[in-house]
Amino acid sequence: MKTIRLDNVSKVYQRHFALHRVTTEFNAGQLTLVLGGNGAGKTTLMNLLATLEPPSDGSIRFGDWDFETFSRRGRRNIGWVSHDSLLYPELSGRENLEFYAKMYGIKNPSKTAQDWLERIELSAAADKRVRTYSRGMKQRLSIARALIHRPALVLLDEPMTGLDHRSKDVMLRIFDEARSQGQIVVMITHDFSVPISMADRVIILDQGKLVFHDSTHEGMNLADLYLEKTS
Repeated sequence: MKTIRLDNVSKVYQRHFALHRVTTEFNAGQLTLVLGGNGAGKTTLMNLLATLEPPSDGSIRFGDWDFETFSRRGRRNIGWVSHDSLLYPELSGRENLEFYAKMYGIKNPSKTAQDWLERIELSAAADKRVRTYSRGMKQRLSIARALIHRPALVLLDEPMTGLDHRSKDVMLRIFDEARSQGQIVVMITHDFSVPISMADRVIILDQGKLVFHDSTHEGMNLADLYLEKTS
């Protein structure tokens, strides 16, 4: 899947536009930052990309598939990190990753789990129960859980909020690897301090409308750009 294309997409809840005529695209090998205040439409956009609900109007195409076909046949190509980690707290980190690897039909779940534990720097805590993990450790494990089957589309909802520097560094490296492997990465963030070099494109939503979407460039200031486009 090389491109996800939204064409005049709207989503209406009780006569209120959560998204209004949004046209944009997300490309393979790129990380797109999605910025916006409360009620801007960020969560609605993520729900549509995750095929959790259909658009009220307009079209979404996932490569050659329309929305309905992808929602039935393509969901396994999505990896989503949300506010719910989807981890089992009484299992160890290793057991969690092995479980998800088996669920996705990965041939060697034990080796795959170990490889990911090394990549997210959790080998030393691999056999401890997840309920004993710090927030940063849980979030790193959640990233591995979402990416273990190498999905074409990676959706990240505030993945680095409140994390320590080590966890942030690990995640930035993992996201960069996903880009280099040709995955489509979409990340919601309120953190204007994230390095602009991590992203290829920026989208800004305001009251359900797309007010900015363009490639990033050296010297771009997210906070200034956001204030300019939403004031």
